[in-house]
Amino acid sequence: MAVSLSKGQRISLEKSGGGGLSKVRMGLGWDPVQAPKKSGFLGSLFGGGGGSDDIDLDASCLLLDAQKNLLDVVWFRQLQSRDGSIKHSGDNLTGEGDGDDEVIFVDLSSLPGNVAYLAFTVCSFRGQTFNEVEGAFCRLVDDTNNSEMAKFNLSEKGAHTGVVMAIVSRDGAGWQMKAVGTPTAGAVANDMMPAVLAAI
Repeated sequence: MAVSLSKGQRISLEKSGGGGLSKVRMGLGWDPVQAPKKSGFLGSLFGGGGGSDDIDLDASCLLLDAQKNLLDVVWFRQLQSRDGSIKHSGDNLTGEGDGDDEVIFVDLSSLPGNVAYLAFTVCSFRGQTFNEVEGAFCRLVDDTNNSEMAKFNLSEKGAHTGVVMAIVSRDGAGWQMKAVGTPTAGAVANDMMPAVLAAI
């Protein structure tokens, strides 16, 4: 049963029947804002028909140690972590279609012991703002049985180009997730570090 998260809410990533999760995936989805249809003479002159501009949002995962030092970044220019425990599905340039547009797969059981935080972020590579985005969300799925554990809507409009979606952190022997949803500026993952550090 998925939990719909609000900003600042935390959930444990322990399985309800006991035991920790081993493999999860963070999905990011969005749609471009639909442009109003043009009608009449001017509409036919300028192409009419409405439509939308493609929106290129990028999901990233920043790996940090307990002292909040950046260890590694998984994003569209580095599709897996150096240790291989985190993999990116690849760059989606438009946001067209239903469901997850980009996915980051995490093998929690294979993460190096010095990784204390995973920060999931989304940023607009082309500088388009979240005023131009509809229906953005991130969701955490148990990748062993395809069950959605949590979903977080990124519905806040604004002139920002990035959002810190969620922080997954070690909680003793297990993990917990905090929904963040902090708007910030950023075109690439490393631009998000100040907001990530503030969210941890």
